Amino acid sequence: MIPEPDLTVETTLSQTCGGSMIAGMDEVGRGALAGPVAVGVAAVDVAVSEPLVGLRDSKRLTALQRERMTLAIPAWATTAVGLASAQEIDAYGITAALGLAGRRAWHELVAAIDPPHGLVLDGNTQWLNDAPSALTQALAPVEAHIVLQTKADATCSTVSAAAIIAKVARDALMVELADQFPAYGWDGNKGYGSASHRAALVETGVCEHHRRSWNLVPDDLQLRLL
Repeated sequence: MIPEPDLTVETTLSQTCGGSMIAGMDEVGRGALAGPVAVGVAAVDVAVSEPLVGLRDSKRLTALQRERMTLAIPAWATTAVGLASAQEIDAYGITAALGLAGRRAWHELVAAIDPPHGLVLDGNTQWLNDAPSALTQALAPVEAHIVLQTKADATCSTVSAAAIIAKVARDALMVELADQFPAYGWDGNKGYGSASHRAALVETGVCEHHRRSWNLVPDDLQLRLL
């Protein structure tokens, strides 16, 4: 049986950084062909909080289960989601775009609460500070003690919550965009490289929400915009 995420890592981090408000952060949409990357952040006071029942690795939950969890998470944690567009991914690269989306999420979070003392960042790469400086000058700095944790969305409650809210927010956006660009089937594939999406790219070409720097189709089609 796969264990549920808990607050073990967050509690240990709070002892290291000397404060009990700890946040978790995760990204979704890194591997998509279209649409933004989204970064979620969720912060709790580990001195008084228990793990939220129902949290899981977002990939192990159905869309309905994730949506239900987004109704429960705000009562348990303070959350925010930041986005970086396909155009920003093209301009700065995926790692810098992740950092930009993360900084936007952090800025929104600390507008609502005092800055957390610690931050658990999913993965083994510290991409948060790779955001382009020209776009982050007006954003709140991340002064929390940061720790990297691989597979944190499956083991850390705050990161699991962050991944779920980011996934639901990005999916909802891709469904909205599907109404404007129905050829690509984004209501189903959410911008990822399904067979039907790739076929539509060849038949229709790219639109402004595609990551054109990724050379998704031959050059002559790459230049065609809806």
